[in-house]
Amino acid sequence: MEYMPNFQLHRPESAAEAVKLHSENTAALYVAGGTDMIVNVRRGIEQPENLIDLSAVTELKAITEDKEGLHIGAGVTLKEVSGNEHIVSNYQAVAEAAAAVAGITHQQYGTLGGNLCLDTRCLFYNQSEWWRQSNDYCLKARGETCHVASGGKRCFAAFSGDVAPSLLVYQAEVDLVGPEGTRRIPLAEMYQNDGLDHLTLKPGELLTVIHLPKALAGCPSRYEKARIRGSIDYPLAGAAVRLEMADGNVKDLAIALTGVNPYPQIVKGTDDYAGDALDEESLDKLRDNVRKQAKPMKTTTVAPWYRRRVIGALARRLTAELAG
Repeated sequence: MEYMPNFQLHRPESAAEAVKLHSENTAALYVAGGTDMIVNVRRGIEQPENLIDLSAVTELKAITEDKEGLHIGAGVTLKEVSGNEHIVSNYQAVAEAAAAVAGITHQQYGTLGGNLCLDTRCLFYNQSEWWRQSNDYCLKARGETCHVASGGKRCFAAFSGDVAPSLLVYQAEVDLVGPEGTRRIPLAEMYQNDGLDHLTLKPGELLTVIHLPKALAGCPSRYEKARIRGSIDYPLAGAAVRLEMADGNVKDLAIALTGVNPYPQIVKGTDDYAGDALDEESLDKLRDNVRKQAKPMKTTTVAPWYRRRVIGALARRLTAELAG
């Protein structure tokens, strides 16, 4: 780890003030819990001249409910998300995903918004400065070569946030506040398939609220991930499944993935199972469909073929458990 660089710390008390500070310091970074970003700063990956600390913005820390659904502030900690009775009862996969992030101490500081906005990760990127320099850097930072796909001009760094797929299967929406005002978009539209630039946020935009629809509250769901160690590690592959059954047949099925693409991905083709019974043959077909859509690359120490097999197995098992 490197020494912390010199930077100016700002502590706004509102989202509007935070956005204004960012517009005045365009190279600034927003920081909440800092459990991932500060590590990147210590490694020299990020070298901000200004940090905008969001810990004093109380409007980001509320969890409220109304006739439209549940509204979770981006500054709510992962520990609060995993322990909230309403989330546990009505959006189980979201609580499970929050509880799966890193370790307990990380969850006490890490925030929901921070987990959704995690930078993409790669074996050749998340390293110390001297290590990256000795490899002539990489396409994602200061280099011209993608070491994962030699000769390519596209970055394959993987998105490894746990909570995003669980929110995606519940069709979550998010509020974004920026210099041009506030807008609400589906969470899925906040991401794109680009390891270099996986977030579609406009310059200076700040994620403030995550909305979960009331219509899907109580729908059975699960989240599970594979990782090298039983705690702390990011997902090598993670899957969230939401499944509604009616009279023994599928009424509604949604699956989303993390860790195997540069963005959290909604699996296509799940509508094809509507009205069908989930027998062994259809579960195998589902597993194979998930494997085909997962595109892991050599971004970790674990082989891509293994992660592809794991993600299919996770999706199949969770779906079978929910159907059972």
